[in-house]
Amino acid sequence: MCHLTIEKALKGFFAKNIQKNPPKTHDLNYLCKNLNLKLPEELQRFMDSLNDLSVPTRYPDEIEKLIKDYNKIRVKDILKITKRLLSWLKENI
Repeated sequence: MCHLTIEKALKGFFAKNIQKNPPKTHDLNYLCKNLNLKLPEELQRFMDSLNDLSVPTRYPDEIEKLIKDYNKIRVKDILKITKRLLSWLKENI
């Protein structure tokens, strides 16, 4: 859901600032590029990794592997950085 949160925020900013419907994509980097956003390096690295999680979470066959790869501590870190990224987006768009 972290990916979806950032995706919807970017699409909302796109619709508000460009006053057009946002592109039909799940690619966070593509959306940032269209908004002319330059993220701080740490947040950009995080967005790259978050971007890679979008597709596997949409397919049930991948869920078991993800559950093994993402323990509670890792998920809490992802949630924490997602909140920081969302705050940065709100302040900079």
